[in-house]
Amino acid sequence: MLGSNLEKGIAGPSSAVIFLAIMGIIFVSGSWKGTSETPPFKDYRVSFYSYILDDKRIWLLVFAQACLQFSVVIFWILWAPTLVADGREVHLGLVYPCLMGARMLGSTVFPWLISASLRTEDCLACAFLILGLVMSIIAYDYQEIGILVTLFSLFHACVGLILPLLARLRTMYVPNELRGGMISLSLAPADAAALLFLMQRGYYQNIENSTMIAFAAIGLCIAAGCMNALKRWGKQPYQNWHKS
Repeated sequence: MLGSNLEKGIAGPSSAVIFLAIMGIIFVSGSWKGTSETPPFKDYRVSFYSYILDDKRIWLLVFAQACLQFSVVIFWILWAPTLVADGREVHLGLVYPCLMGARMLGSTVFPWLISASLRTEDCLACAFLILGLVMSIIAYDYQEIGILVTLFSLFHACVGLILPLLARLRTMYVPNELRGGMISLSLAPADAAALLFLMQRGYYQNIENSTMIAFAAIGLCIAAGCMNALKRWGKQPYQNWHKS
C-alpha cells in the first residue's frame, strides 16, 4: 500500500511537468514558424571564419583560455585524491569553502588592476606564470597538508583574477556576436584533452596523477607566452568589425 501510494504521489507531479514541457515546446515551435534561421546562421558563419579563425591573435587568446580550462578541470578531478593520498584524513568539506573564498578574493583584485596603468596582457602573463609554478610544485607530490591547501588557495585566487581579465580581453578583441562561438572554440579542445588524459589514466593506467598536473603546468606556462605574444602584436578594437 505504501509503495503504491508513493508511486501515485510521484506520478502526479511528473505528469504535470511533462504536460507543461510539451505545451512549452508547442508554443515555442509555433512562434518560430514565420521566421527563417538560415540567413542569420550563414552571416554568423561567414563572420566567424573571417574575424575569428583567420586572426592569429584571436587564436592566442583561444589557446590561453583552453589551457586555463584544462588546468581547472584537472585540478577539480585531482585535488581531493591529492589531499587524501597515503591514507591521510582530511576534512574536504572544510577545504572547499577556503578554495571558493580564495577565488572570490582573487576576483576582488581585478578592479584595482583595471584602475592601474598595467596592461591586461601583462597581468595575465604574470598570473599564468604563477599558476604554472603552483601546478609544478603540486606535481612533485608534496605531503604536507598545509602546503597543499596553501597552493590550492593560491591557484584559485589566480583563477579568480584571470577569469575577469580574459573577459576584458574578449570585450576588447572579439565582437559581441562572436564571443559565444569563440568561447566554445576554446572549451572544446580543453575538454577533449582532459577526457583523453582521464581515459589514459582510468582505463589504460598509462599515466600518473602527477603527470596530468605537470601537463597542466606546461600549458599554463605556454599560455603566459601567448599573452606576451598578444601584447607584442597588438590589435585594433573590435569596433572596426561593425564599421566594415
